[in-house]
Amino acid sequence: MNMSSTAAVVVVAIGLVLLTFTGQCSGALEVGFYQGKCGRFVDVEGIVAGVVRTKFFRDRTIAAALIRMQFHDCFVNGCDASILLDGSASEKTASPNLSVRGFDVIDAAKTAVESVCRGVVSCADIIAIATREVVYLSGGGQYNVQTGRRDGLISLAANVDLPAPSISVPDSVAAFARKGLNMTDMVHLLGGHTVGVAHCFLFQDRLYNFQNTGKPDPDMNVALLERLRRICPQNSAGTNATNLDQNPQSSFIVDNSFYKEIVARRGILQIDQELALDSITQATVTALANNGTNSFATKFGQAMVKLGAVEVLTGSQGEIRRSCRAVNKPGLLTFN
Repeated sequence: MNMSSTAAVVVVAIGLVLLTFTGQCSGALEVGFYQGKCGRFVDVEGIVAGVVRTKFFRDRTIAAALIRMQFHDCFVNGCDASILLDGSASEKTASPNLSVRGFDVIDAAKTAVESVCRGVVSCADIIAIATREVVYLSGGGQYNVQTGRRDGLISLAANVDLPAPSISVPDSVAAFARKGLNMTDMVHLLGGHTVGVAHCFLFQDRLYNFQNTGKPDPDMNVALLERLRRICPQNSAGTNATNLDQNPQSSFIVDNSFYKEIVARRGILQIDQELALDSITQATVTALANNGTNSFATKFGQAMVKLGAVEVLTGSQGEIRRSCRAVNKPGLLTFN
């Protein structure tokens, strides 16, 4: 096994022990964890924020990319930066993660931090800080991010089991509950779809053959259906994309416009549209659509903090990687 492949696997003995200690334990995390740990005048969060700002002002789409990255990381083995590890069978290679991007931003932030504070700041914390920054830059408010995570040693594509875009609301609620997140958390976190795009193959069935009926999804706004059929012709490769928030004035802004759109039956993904229609979530969605951007910004930030505490590694668990793309000792007792 070569070095890049080895980086995707884990120390067997240590890894199995670590799995027994993971849990939804935000008590081990704290706001300002790095204060004083890198010298009196070193602002770790400020360094990461500076890297992220430079990238954001060149490419505003990085906001959706980093929000998605944090979600995909935390939903598999917890928030341990396992999605960053390279390897022939790492999480990066799983189908849902092939379009995840922003790794270069995390690499750049890690390099900047390491240059002034070597071996102290985890890649998992850099993801959380970077995501908070793009949410703020996109108009979503600046919530206080908790830090103190350590980096995981496990990254296997076989472990990736993310909720599909066509999942039902009850099944989605159950998937989030397994991570210690309730229905309200789920609705707020899916509000991250206020930015970003979806490729046609993720919703093309809704346009032509919804649930094998040979007809489009009856819950989709007719004008939206016609527009999406032009973007996503039947039997096409499905590689074209459209904004998840169909309000063109708001598709790059973290606000409550997404909820207004799905209430108007202009949701792109099936799960997004069903949030506004299912009795389990309808009232929460309607309230978010009606209560303004500030209300959503606060609730989204709170939900991101809760997401960021899922199954974290802290204290003596995990490690602080030298490179976010490889574990520090990839050759020790690894799987073959």
